[in-house]
Amino acid sequence: MVSLTGRWRIVEMDLWDEDAIDLVEPGFIEFTEGRAGELGFIAVRGWLDCRSTERDGRPLVEFSWIGDDDGDEVSGRGWAALGEDGTLAGHLYFHQGNDSGFRATPFTEATPRNGR
Repeated sequence: MVSLTGRWRIVEMDLWDEDAIDLVEPGFIEFTEGRAGELGFIAVRGWLDCRSTERDGRPLVEFSWIGDDDGDEVSGRGWAALGEDGTLAGHLYFHQGNDSGFRATPFTEATPRNGR
């Protein structure tokens, strides 16, 4: 199975445009060894508790997360799956708040917007 381990650049979200996603730093989601990870977009920074599996033969990560949004404590859950085109598609949920789909590409400093 292909691993989702690594840093992924969030290039699209349903609720927020690219300027918002990159407000503080380039938006990202990262999956590390040992069922951990991190995410950052807008003024949100979160730490992940991940579980890897497969869906339709493709790698999938389900996770819960806790963090802060511009100083306010936030938490939630989400999932991310590897698509046939090599991009990551997923959904983030804030506990008792917003939720948004997202798309991400493998992160490099030179990664342009929209993964192109």
